[in-house]
Amino acid sequence: MKFKLSLVAMLGMIVSWPLRAAPLSDAEATFLDQLVTASVVLEQRCVGYEVDGAGAVQLGARLLGNPNAAMAMIDAYSAAIKAHDGESYDHDKFRPEVFEAARKAFKRVRTDLIRSPKRACAAYGEASVERGLLRRF
Repeated sequence: MKFKLSLVAMLGMIVSWPLRAAPLSDAEATFLDQLVTASVVLEQRCVGYEVDGAGAVQLGARLLGNPNAAMAMIDAYSAAIKAHDGESYDHDKFRPEVFEAARKAFKRVRTDLIRSPKRACAAYGEASVERGLLRRF
């Protein structure tokens, strides 16, 4: 009996996951791409950059309409990172469409940073500074 209930619960989660996924709006996709780009710059240890958390929320609020929407996207991206890394995450904040879009953007930016670190660090780092996601130190 336990096995049947576990199987039914797992199947329910698998089937409902794609149903919960809604396409990202253009503004959400833009903000997520910019978040991912800034995080890859930091992950690849591009010298001279650090997070500007307030700037990220301000940018998100401008793009998405309010700070709460910006924080929700930041939280969804955080949950996607944790899910990818196999860490525990808040399932209420996880969005499959964010996970997939972030995975693609991360791979694209990271590949560019690995292929041409100096050029890409400068280009992506400065673009993230101009947007307010990173600051120079």
